[in-house]
Amino acid sequence: MNDPDPRPLPPEPPLPSDCCDSGCAVCVHDLYAEELADYRARLAAWMQRHPERRDPA
Repeated sequence: MNDPDPRPLPPEPPLPSDCCDSGCAVCVHDLYAEELADYRARLAAWMQRHPERRDPA
């Protein structure tokens, strides 16, 4: 059975070889930071909707 509201998955971090170290205006690390912030927001919202499914601390 498919979960109609699955827990969000974290983004894949960039590999060390993904950054060219040339000072790009938008670096892969910048994109990852944006994706990570979005993931954290989506996860917080999901946890509000599903308090019973939180991971034990």
